Amino acid sequence: MSCDFLSLANSGVQKLHPYQAGKPTDELERELGITDIVKLASNENPLGLAPSVKGALQNELTELTRYPDANGYYLKKALADKYAIEIEQVTLGNGSNDLLELIARAFVSRDDEVMYAEHAFVVYPLVTQAIGAKAVVVPAKDYGHDLVAMANAITAQTKLIFIANPNNPTGTFLEQEAIHAFLSKVPSDVLVVLDEAYFEYATASRRGNAIEWINEFPNLIVSRTFSKAYGLAGLRVGYAISHPDIADILNRVRQPFNCNALALKAAETVLNDEEYLQKSVALNNQGMDDLSAFFTDNNLDFIASMGNFITVDVGKSGDEVYQALLQQGVIVRPITGYGLANHLRISIGTQAENQRFKEALTTVLNLES
Repeated sequence: MSCDFLSLANSGVQKLHPYQAGKPTDELERELGITDIVKLASNENPLGLAPSVKGALQNELTELTRYPDANGYYLKKALADKYAIEIEQVTLGNGSNDLLELIARAFVSRDDEVMYAEHAFVVYPLVTQAIGAKAVVVPAKDYGHDLVAMANAITAQTKLIFIANPNNPTGTFLEQEAIHAFLSKVPSDVLVVLDEAYFEYATASRRGNAIEWINEFPNLIVSRTFSKAYGLAGLRVGYAISHPDIADILNRVRQPFNCNALALKAAETVLNDEEYLQKSVALNNQGMDDLSAFFTDNNLDFIASMGNFITVDVGKSGDEVYQALLQQGVIVRPITGYGLANHLRISIGTQAENQRFKEALTTVLNLES
């Protein structure tokens, strides 16, 4: 007896397609028999694991037969100390993606609207559709958020607004004054998630600290991650900082062990490893300058980025160029699904990895330099 299980799913889930992560290197090796592969597709930190974390994880191995601390007390305490907030304001997640989904599931119903910008992070439409809410997609301005248009698009049904700063996949950046002005226009019963997954890469003098605004705007939730600048993508740990009442609600629906023991220990350790963080940012800045100059020299339009990636217009189908680069052993990210069919997103790698990409793109596009 057969059953159409898809019909049993809710209508939003029926129309979903699974999130497509960057192609793993071993998958490309299996498919094409290529070795010495460079992966610049998933905005990972090319610096490698912090030495301080390696030692901390080694000491934690003897405790892996035990469940982790369901409340993540020591990591929350470290975050609270760093940002001068209360522990009760922190919610931990299995990466910041976990928190984005948690927030939507906790607060949004099918009768509500969720707002985000064109070209914004793909998880926003995914979670919106999964819960059956109405998506309000505001057209982009210069590939980024048009906060004036977003403020004007708020209705009585608006429940949640996602803002990524810097934005993925375009790398565009909103100045603090503009965000503060926008928050001043948002009704107090509309939640605003400021997704700062790439916060540490933004220019320090311009990025400010939105966490300080939560007392002024209790409807603001700031989410960040340890996957990028802190180099813990494989361990999956992120955090949200909000009004304690919001954090209390999120912790009611959060899975009790959504952060494993190694992730908690690694994040607690690297949070205050300023030397590692500065090395990560310096390596990224060097690579960003290198690739920006390469694109400029070859008359390829690119979007100035504050993240650890750069998006470039390759002048033809990005999907086709992506496939051709795979043949060269270089994995980047096509972003047709973001409405940018002629663009590719390239994660900043090591100097050697960036050079491999430049050589591969020169071959694929028959560039002169």
